[in-house]
Formats: sequence, C-alpha cells, structure tokens
Amino acid sequence: MRFIPSALEAVRERFGSEIDLLHDAHHRLAPIEAARLGRDLEAFSLLWLEDPVPAELQEGYRLIRSRTTTPIATGEVFNSLWDCRTLIAEQLSDYVRTPVTHAGGITHQRRIAAFAEVHHVRTDFHGATDLSPVCLAAILHLDLVLPNFGIQEHMTHTEETDACSPTPAATPDR
Repeated sequence: MRFIPSALEAVRERFGSEIDLLHDAHHRLAPIEAARLGRDLEAFSLLWLEDPVPAELQEGYRLIRSRTTTPIATGEVFNSLWDCRTLIAEQLSDYVRTPVTHAGGITHQRRIAAFAEVHHVRTDFHGATDLSPVCLAAILHLDLVLPNFGIQEHMTHTEETDACSPTPAATPDR
C-alpha cells in the first residue's frame, strides 16, 4: 500500500505520461484498502487498477467506486456473462477481462462485450501465458470488431509453448 504509489511516481517521473501504467493487485486487498490505494494512485493517471479485491466480492466494488476515480479492471476469473453482469451493469468495473477459454469461446465473449458496450465498459480480455497462441488469435479476431475494445493483454509464450504451436515467428529456421 505504501510501496506502489512511490514506485509508480518514480516511473511517471522517469517516463512521463507517454506510457500507460497499470497495477495488478491480484485480488489481495480488502475493499477499503483498494479504495485507499485507488485514491492514492489517482495522481498517476493509471489506465487501471486490476483485480483489487476478489472478483466474487462484487459488493466491495461499490465501496471502491464510491471513493476513487482510478479505473478498475476485473474478470479474468469469470466464466460467463452472469459472473460479471453486476460489475458491468452498475459500472463498477471499467474493463472486463474474461478469458476466451473459460468464458464460452468467441460467441459468449461477443455477448459479454455487447453487454459491456451498452454500459460504457471496455474490454481487455485476459491474455496471459496460460492461454495458447490459438486462444490469442481467436480473441484478437474478436477485438478487431468490438466498438468498446480497450486494450488486449498479451504475454510472450515460453519456448515450450511455441514448440507445441509452431508459427513462422516462433521457428527461426523458416
């Protein structure tokens, strides 16, 4: 709670406002702590504070929203529209992060995005390394047609993952 504001202040001082900053709290805070952290981070204009409290603690997001203007992103543990319906409908989250592999594939992700669009919530579908390159390709295709596309998470895969799903970029001898 004390370290992150000073760390982000140092990053802002060094790199200015040209880069987007995000912070993932990994569901570790109590709602009142998340509200205080969000307020303390407002000066650094974060793109978002991710998963400040456990996602199933949706009533906690009301407290967070009422006390900070720092944007919130959540949803990488959700499996359907019903899991994130309240957070979207009440605009308690600014970005929905459901993963294509857990949230019903492209068709259901499209439904989640459409519901989010009418509530002014953007997408940032989960794209961590635990998802295959095929999953990333699927979600990128969906991202291209979404009016409320926000940003797409992407992490580089390991050599072992690339060996399972070879592409020209992953195989230097091509």
